[in-house]
Amino acid sequence: MTTVIASGKTIDDAIAEGLARLNTSKEHVQIRIVQQPSKGFLGLIGVKQAQVELTLIQESAAPVSIPTDVPRPAPELKPHAAASVQPETMEPDSRAQAASYEEAVQFVKEIGDSIGMELEVDVKRTRDGYIMSISGNDLGLLIGRRGQTLDALQYLVNIVANRYSDKYIRIMLDAENFRDRRRKTLEELADRLANRVIRSGKEVVLEPMSSQERKVIHARLQNHNRVKTVSKGEEPNRRVVITLR
Repeated sequence: MTTVIASGKTIDDAIAEGLARLNTSKEHVQIRIVQQPSKGFLGLIGVKQAQVELTLIQESAAPVSIPTDVPRPAPELKPHAAASVQPETMEPDSRAQAASYEEAVQFVKEIGDSIGMELEVDVKRTRDGYIMSISGNDLGLLIGRRGQTLDALQYLVNIVANRYSDKYIRIMLDAENFRDRRRKTLEELADRLANRVIRSGKEVVLEPMSSQERKVIHARLQNHNRVKTVSKGEEPNRRVVITLR
C-alpha cells in the first residue's frame, strides 16, 4: 500500500495536498489525522500545521480480454503537427506555495492587529517572487526610519512564508510605495556622491545599508566611467564605498 503524510494550514488543506501527491480522489484513500493545527502566538511562535496520513486503497481490476476472432483495426497515422514556440510563462503556484504566502499575509495582518492597525495586503507575483503591498492608516510606524522597521518585518515575513514551502519563496514587503521612493532617493544620493568623489579625488564611505539598498547604489554607478563602488565590512555594518576608477 502507498502511504503519504501531508501537511497544511487546515485539515482540508493537508488532505488536498496529500491527494495531489497521490494523484487520486478522496474516495480512493483512507485518511488518518496525525496532528490538529495550532495557530500559536502571532502566527509565528508555536505554530503547528495540520498533518494527515493518506493510504491509497488498492483495487483489483478485472482482466480485459481481446477476442481473437475480431480483427484489430490498423493504427491511424496522423500527420505530425508543426512545432510551435510557446511564449515563456511563469509556473503556477503549487498548493504549498499558495498556502505559504497566504500564511505570510495573515501574519502581517496579525502584526497590524497587535499594534492597533487594520491592514490590507495586496499580493503581486513577479519573476523573482512576490511583492506584498500593505495599505492602511498611519503606515509611517510600520515603515520606520529609512524603512528599517519595514525591512525587519520583511525578514520575518520571509521566515514565515518559507517554513513549510516546497520551494523557496522570496517576498518583498512594500507600504505606500516606499520602495520606489527610497530607490529614487538612493539613486540621487549616488549621483551626488559620485560628483563629490570626482571633485575631491577622495573616496566616500556611505552609512551602513541593507543588501537591498546597497544593490541600488551599485546598479546606479556600475556603468559610470570615472567612479566605481565596492562593499566593505560585515553585516549589519556593511557599507558601500565610492572611489575613483
